Amino acid sequence: MPYRAPSDDFIFMFDHVVNQHQVRQTERFGEATDDLTRAILTEAAKLSDDVMAPLQRNGDLTPAKLENGVVRTSPGFADGWKAIAEGGWIGMSADPAHGGMGLPMSLTTAVNDMMAGACLSLQLAPLMSQGQIEAIEHHASDAIKALYLPKLISGEWTGTMNLTEPQAGSDVGALSTRAEDNGDGSYAISGQKIFISWGDHDVASNVCHLVLARLPGAPNGTKGISLFLVPKYLPDADGNPGKRNGVNVVSLEHKLGLHGSPTAVMQFDAATGWLVGPEQGGMAAMFTMMNNARLGVGGQGIGTAEAAYQHALGYALDRKQGRSPVAGGTGTILDHADVRRMLMTMKADIFAARAIALSCAVAIDMAHATGDSDWSARAALLTPITKAFGTDTGIAVAEMGVQVHGGMGFIEETGAAQFSRDVRVTAIYEGTNGIQAMDLVARKMMDGGEAANRLMDEIEADAEAARAHLPELAEPVWQACESLRETTEWLTAQSDLNTRFAGAVPYLRAFARVLGGHYHLRAAMADPSGARAKLARFYIRALLPEHAGLLAHTQTGADDLYALSADELAA
Repeated sequence: MPYRAPSDDFIFMFDHVVNQHQVRQTERFGEATDDLTRAILTEAAKLSDDVMAPLQRNGDLTPAKLENGVVRTSPGFADGWKAIAEGGWIGMSADPAHGGMGLPMSLTTAVNDMMAGACLSLQLAPLMSQGQIEAIEHHASDAIKALYLPKLISGEWTGTMNLTEPQAGSDVGALSTRAEDNGDGSYAISGQKIFISWGDHDVASNVCHLVLARLPGAPNGTKGISLFLVPKYLPDADGNPGKRNGVNVVSLEHKLGLHGSPTAVMQFDAATGWLVGPEQGGMAAMFTMMNNARLGVGGQGIGTAEAAYQHALGYALDRKQGRSPVAGGTGTILDHADVRRMLMTMKADIFAARAIALSCAVAIDMAHATGDSDWSARAALLTPITKAFGTDTGIAVAEMGVQVHGGMGFIEETGAAQFSRDVRVTAIYEGTNGIQAMDLVARKMMDGGEAANRLMDEIEADAEAARAHLPELAEPVWQACESLRETTEWLTAQSDLNTRFAGAVPYLRAFARVLGGHYHLRAAMADPSGARAKLARFYIRALLPEHAGLLAHTQTGADDLYALSADELAA
């Protein structure tokens, strides 16, 4: 079953689930009319289906490789990148002053989701550029913006993010990359970075690296870090790639999946770079790119889940095995209850995760359009939930996809295993999902839970309104939200951060479960006798109840986690 981008699902969700119409009603995004939105989704679906999806297996079977210092990408990837660039898809939400379209992030999020489902390895390249574009727009000098943004937006050049070092992974403050002032406005950057997605390639004429480094005399830890823009080729007087900079690929990682995405070890030897943002303001500037990427990576998980689901459904509709247990069935394994359980779970969770991601993007759009701090707080709250639940869903759905295939899922030629291998890293990069959960219960709760409570007020108000029409669905959602509120109150009352951290992951998942019920209920209200209500009924009756156990886990504290000594753990 070939991949088909779910553009109709996005239209339904924009219209009935995430209130995207309010974005189009703002002055900033007023030109993103309903007709334009539908046209863009239709064209993005064609690109995903016809150009990117056929490259999916190429990336896995013929990985990117390093030959004599040159990175060669998978067959067809250069043409795929050209189509993405020429279509203007990289700069969808970028500033029109530098060649972007200035479209809502919610629309970009939908497009990225479809592209990730088509070919995750290739989609990672424009996603990295989009994050770099936003960081430069917010923090770089006018001169850097004028030179680099048009090239990045057009796809002539690509962007990367360089944080991780061999001794400094999630602990970014331990980095040792150095920056020395050259005395002419530029800096000499020296050090090594690892796990650099699309760190080098042959699809564009230049690669622009955002690199975290420490200036002489800067304090230890994250407070002493600065951010620098370091191109592979130094721009000449005309702004074209000129002299080769002191940037080289040491090696490409041999990975579990995402073989088509070149993941490089980068060496910087007195490479010329320019400061982005103020000295020692590197983390603030890089977080602009990271938050953009966290929304995008959540979408990668969801897009891959969509592709894995479609692949599994196609197999289930074709595979005949055993006697059908239902009268008038298909005669295939789709008739069997356990296969139905898996496919219904996959479809219901994809909807929930996608609705959370689009709601996060809508909040970002509304914050940009209105300057309202409540919208900014909503976006900040939903970002770690989007990233963690979106990628967890991608992993779980891809794994179930293998199971639906049975023994053939373990055979590489079916392609089912590739989704599972490719998506696994999304729960790790851009901040592990454990770190996302810690961020949610710590930094995002510094307001005492105000942003969370405003969202829960909205969930309960919607459930109250739905009681007159779908009481059997509305009541469980209302009750689940009330349980979430009680646990949130308990959580914000804990002064010991480790107590919060001990229950952070189950709390985030419980929050996502309740949000999923909320959005499924909205879908059911818009389609009360149709397929949306049937799917909502399954989610609310079968999956939403997980929140109770997750919230109980949240409140167990940290003591039991440390009850066994290191020796006892090893016994």
